Amino acid sequence: MTDSSTDRSALSEGAYRIGVAICTVTHNSAADLPAYFGALQDLETTGIDVRIVIVDCASQDESLDVLQSHRERDRQDPQLPGPLEIIELDQNRGFAGGMNAAITAAQEARYVLLLNPDARPEPEAVVTLVETTETLRSSGLRLGAVTPRLVRPDGETLDACGMHLAVSWRHFDRGSDESEAGRYTERCEVFGGTGAATLFARECLEDTAVSGEVFDESFHSFREDAELAFRLQERGWRVVYEPAAVFEHRRSNLPRTRRHMTAEINFHTLKNRFLLRSYHQTAATRALTAIPTLVRDLGILGYVLLRERSSLRAFSWLWRQRHRIRERRRIIQGRRTTPGSAVCGWFMRHSRPLP
Repeated sequence: MTDSSTDRSALSEGAYRIGVAICTVTHNSAADLPAYFGALQDLETTGIDVRIVIVDCASQDESLDVLQSHRERDRQDPQLPGPLEIIELDQNRGFAGGMNAAITAAQEARYVLLLNPDARPEPEAVVTLVETTETLRSSGLRLGAVTPRLVRPDGETLDACGMHLAVSWRHFDRGSDESEAGRYTERCEVFGGTGAATLFARECLEDTAVSGEVFDESFHSFREDAELAFRLQERGWRVVYEPAAVFEHRRSNLPRTRRHMTAEINFHTLKNRFLLRSYHQTAATRALTAIPTLVRDLGILGYVLLRERSSLRAFSWLWRQRHRIRERRRIIQGRRTTPGSAVCGWFMRHSRPLP
């Protein structure tokens, strides 16, 4: 673990100040915003300059009214850790499009913290993420992102401790639904970080962007964080899980609740499963995962045919977009700096110790 007191002392002495942009995408998020702003008001920001960029994706509820109210209130009596910028989009571009707009608006920031409106950092969490990143990068680690410990609102159940892969090409949050007590307490390297709350180095995002996009907007929502994780791994960037940085996260979309989700959400989750593989599957990963993936695909096809026929349009979408998908794959695979076999190990393990 990092000696946080030493790192924080160096920050407070003014040796350097670090720019962090907290980037959030809202869509019908009015109910989450009061607690979101409450958590930001409690943040400790010693040694870091913070700005908040919120992109609203054409909300139909009171989200914009709540956002504008908080901005005006903060102008009169500043309580947030930094200036608040609100960007209004005239259409719902999803998490991917909204986050791209937020990251573009915060180009001067050294670090970008992705933060869902239903995620609440504990007071020292952001500083802890920055300290860990600075310490590990100064040691020579090619560190692209640090992801925190996410806990459900009951305080007893883990939500995410980094991301891991299954041999069926599914990606999971480490520790999700497990007891919080005494679990996942060691800092380690993980495959990726959840889009709900992860700190990225800007140079990493710029290095892995494709045609200027950090997130592929074809994903719209769901699995876009896993797709970015593949690009980080393929370009040699490392992702670290930091258990000392704790966030609360009220997750609403879970695999077991699929039958209660909207047709649009289920369409995106199915489409994006195959889109992810189209970009990143190699001969090495295909050889390792072929049988489990085939079994999983057949199960999905049967489920869609029998119980979720509205999602069948995902397959026609993929066919119509096949040329664009092929071109984007060509770009991604042409830019990789690690061998195709490098990702294979992540299908077999949840984490690995730091070098």
